Amino acid sequence: MSPRVSVVIPAYNSVAFIDATMRSILGQTFTDFELLVSDHSSTDGTWEALQKYSADPRVRLSRLASGGGGAANWNAVTARAAGEFVKLVCGDDVLYPECLAAQVEALTANSSAALAASRRDVIDAAGGMVLRNRGLAGLKGAVGGGEAIRRTVVAGTNIFGEPASVLFRRAALIDAGGWDGRQAFLLDLAAYCAVLLRGDLVVVPRPLAAFRISDSQWSVRLVRTQAEQFIAFFKKFAAENPGVIGSRDVLVGSTRAHANAFARRAVYIRLDDRMRSQLNSKSVGEGRHPVGT
Repeated sequence: MSPRVSVVIPAYNSVAFIDATMRSILGQTFTDFELLVSDHSSTDGTWEALQKYSADPRVRLSRLASGGGGAANWNAVTARAAGEFVKLVCGDDVLYPECLAAQVEALTANSSAALAASRRDVIDAAGGMVLRNRGLAGLKGAVGGGEAIRRTVVAGTNIFGEPASVLFRRAALIDAGGWDGRQAFLLDLAAYCAVLLRGDLVVVPRPLAAFRISDSQWSVRLVRTQAEQFIAFFKKFAAENPGVIGSRDVLVGSTRAHANAFARRAVYIRLDDRMRSQLNSKSVGEGRHPVGT
């Protein structure tokens, strides 16, 4: 019998954090899940560190040849999932113990919902709290898919958070085409919007996961690029889905995307000394990106 939930980890050069990520998943109060890990030919010892978990019947490990970018590994590991629901967790983020239980309950109680999203915390390389209770722009309860998309566009950012904050109906994610590799730094948001065209959002209004900032300088370098990608994505999405979001929504979102980039850059600069003192390496996970709202 297939498990109710598939948790998938596309790991890449995450040796410093992979144990914390694995322990957070294996320690869930909800127990009907499988844990699939695909290592994208890491060179820092991540694959070797994972071997201790191979004896756990819930865990299946695999390796993917290098190449194809983060999307290749995200799609490869997701394709192996068999559960009704699927959650992707990057190799340095963590789930809080009741994450799966709360999100499965929310999706089960809302048959029209294609994904559940919770708020999340932001932590540093040592696990210290940076920001608490972030995301979702004030949304509550069940929200129509189109309205949820519009709210993230006008916010100029990914209000739903990183994949650890989201649980999909696997069928909806498959129908939406999985993770779109054309959106290098918006793999998650592009998938959320595609899924929300097929169903509603249900909000679990408390932090159930933590996103780890593992290299502030990397984020400072990319915040401008990400703002430009947000704007390009909003425009393309509006053109391809007339009636879901309008030109005014795109204009407001584009202005806010630029403002968000400046705000993020200021945050990362302030955190730079703190982050430098904690990092043992400069590696970052595939598909990582600056913090959303």
